Amino acid sequence: MLLLDLTHTSHTQARTGVQRVARSLHAGLGNRAEPICYDHYLREWRRLAGWERSNLAANGSAAVKRGAKWPWSAQVAGKWRRKLGWGPGPGRRLPDGATGLIMPEFFSPAVGAAVPGLRAHLQGPAIAVFHDAIALRLPEISPVRTVGRYPGYLQELLQFDGIAATTADTRETLVDYWKWLRVENPPPVETIRLGVDPIAPGVAQPLPTDLQEPTILCVGTIEGRKNHLALLEACETLWAKGRRFRLHLIGMALAETGSRALARIRDLQAAGRPLRYDGPVDDDALHAAYAACAFTVYPSLMEGFGIPVIESLEHGRPCICSGRGALGESARGGGCVPLDAVDPGSLAAAIGALLGEPARIAALAHEAEHRSFPTWSDYTRGIADWLDTLKR
Repeated sequence: MLLLDLTHTSHTQARTGVQRVARSLHAGLGNRAEPICYDHYLREWRRLAGWERSNLAANGSAAVKRGAKWPWSAQVAGKWRRKLGWGPGPGRRLPDGATGLIMPEFFSPAVGAAVPGLRAHLQGPAIAVFHDAIALRLPEISPVRTVGRYPGYLQELLQFDGIAATTADTRETLVDYWKWLRVENPPPVETIRLGVDPIAPGVAQPLPTDLQEPTILCVGTIEGRKNHLALLEACETLWAKGRRFRLHLIGMALAETGSRALARIRDLQAAGRPLRYDGPVDDDALHAAYAACAFTVYPSLMEGFGIPVIESLEHGRPCICSGRGALGESARGGGCVPLDAVDPGSLAAAIGALLGEPARIAALAHEAEHRSFPTWSDYTRGIADWLDTLKR
């Protein structure tokens, strides 16, 4: 029996990249893994309660916030059980002799400090999934708390027996950081690329036949590093020149680093530009948005993986994105327009070129349709197989 830490994911219905990884591992491992969490009020590790397991099934819902939410009753129960020395209680205590531990989330200082105690329950290796180091590489447009957390987090990763990086670029970033710190004998870092949900028959649709005023789709959280301001300025440049197209934005908004983009969205809408912003949506609405668009743009400056690029290709829709780093890894193989820079000028040139060449859109769509990607089942199998090779 493996232990699967879902401390954050079991307390939110958000569907960011990290939550997708966590939920997919939970679904793929099934009865082979016991989902657990660190109860901040009890201050102990425990098995999940029923309401926490319900959050794990929130694959199709749309949440407006990605923060963890603990009901008042759970907070009080945890505090009282701690004060009375009752611990997690029957049915919530961790199983003894677990054969391994998987931690797929970016964890908090409290969780990181509690890992050594959790390892006392293990008879096998512990691995963590490393998603990115963007807060270190782009601190000026990352949340302040995340920037402050990252140095400690990267140090705490050293206590694991192995680290599963999402891309080769992500792996190189972590390995280079530890070399810079002159860490001796760091744990092995393996690249295990993330999966994608296979598109059910009938969901992926042919390209729209009317490309006189096509829809361009952008899926991604509205935050600084996603670079929506550059996309909006690129589109405004094209609209001002009389180019006809609609821009459709989907994604949760993070006020701390995305407020300027939100304000610009409102300004452009007030000016009558054909711009639609839906916020977060459920799976059905997301599939419908991909079906309605001619191509997508993912203007992000930096990613640990970039799931929306792969999702776009899975739906048979070309994607304009950065050709560097982790996004460049996904762009290689066809269906994408990789850019050296994702500034307003470069984005406007790439969008304008596709708008003027319907045949190129069709050719890129054909390339996208013939690409294949690992599924979440493949990813889960890769994680489990690699875990088996590690020794404590």
